[in-house]
Amino acid sequence: MKPEDGPNQNGGGMGPSSNEPWELRLYVNGKTSLKSIVTLENIKELCKKHLPGEFKLDVVDLVENFAQAREDHVIALPTLVRRSPLPIRKVIGDLSNTDQVVTALGLPTVDGE
Repeated sequence: MKPEDGPNQNGGGMGPSSNEPWELRLYVNGKTSLKSIVTLENIKELCKKHLPGEFKLDVVDLVENFAQAREDHVIALPTLVRRSPLPIRKVIGDLSNTDQVVTALGLPTVDGE
């Protein structure tokens, strides 16, 4: 497992009820598959818009690290896990329905939405 490179992944927004940074983990089946690429782009856009500050996004490719999925009890792919702030939350799918993802993860809303 390694952090995914990209803009704004270590900036300044904090979790909903404390000063802890958002920690997200995305489980995919092969980083080069179309579904994985689309899902990764979707979460990057959501984070850029709703967490313009501090967050950590780890991408776990189950082809390379199958055992890691046990820790978060992943049963389907792709799965996004919000590890912090607590409580842990999970979203399964390509994250294309942004309203549902924002609600499911408890992301801060952006003015005008």
